[in-house]
This record gives sequence, C-alpha cells and structure tokens, in this order.
Amino acid sequence: MFNNILIVCVGNICRSPIAEFLLRARLPEHSGKQVHSAGIGALVDKPADATAQELLQEQGIDASAHRARQVTQEMLARADLILAMEEGHLKRLHEIAPQIRGRAFLLGKWQNDQPVPDPYRQQRPAFEHAYKLIDQATASWLKYLGN
Repeated sequence: MFNNILIVCVGNICRSPIAEFLLRARLPEHSGKQVHSAGIGALVDKPADATAQELLQEQGIDASAHRARQVTQEMLARADLILAMEEGHLKRLHEIAPQIRGRAFLLGKWQNDQPVPDPYRQQRPAFEHAYKLIDQATASWLKYLGN
C-alpha cells in the first residue's frame, strides 16, 4: 500500500521535517514504511530550523540528523504517497511529475484540505501553529496508512 511516503514543503527545513519526524514517530517501528521529506525550493543540506527541532525535541523526537533535500522526479516516481503543505506545492509537483496525480494530496486533506502556513523566519508562535496543524494532520493520516 503506502510504503514510501514523501512529505514536501518549500525549503525542507520547517514544515516537512516536522511532519516527517512526527509521522515516523507515530508509525509502528516494524511497519516497513519509509517516510522522508524534500522541498520544492530546498535549502539543500541545511538542518531543520532550530525552532522546528525544539518543538519536536519537546515531544521526545530528535530531528538533528535531518538535512534538507531538493525534490526530484525520481523521488516523486518512487513515492506511493506524496503529502504537500499547500495547494501551490501540489501544482508545482504536478508540473515536475504529472504521473503523480492520484498519489499526491495536501497533508491537511482530512481537515478539509487545510493548508499549513509557512513559519519560516517567524517567531515561535507561528511554528507552534504550524506544528499543531501538522500534528492533527499526521494523526489523521494514520488510519489510511494500513496500520
């Protein structure tokens, strides 16, 4: 089913790493599912934003190993499920790889296609808001991931 899950945002240092690490933490350890993230305009090789890492750390999740990656056609082709933060991201992903239609959705699909606003270069409250939306959205995807 959905064994290779790719989560996408812009820079791959705020929203998609939060979603990647939250979803990984929620999936059973031996589920066989791979969860990774990338950006449509990635800050390649940069670690996750310090505030994003802090919020995850407060939940006992270590994202210090994360390094931003640029999304590629190959990544999109390999993914069984692609989750993006905003409608514009889906549009860009469809331009890169039109064959992903039917496998690419908003992370907030089960929250009435709720977009997750970008907290980049904003204060902690913006990150907390994005984190809350990502937390709700990743939790709602679990029942569709064959657990």
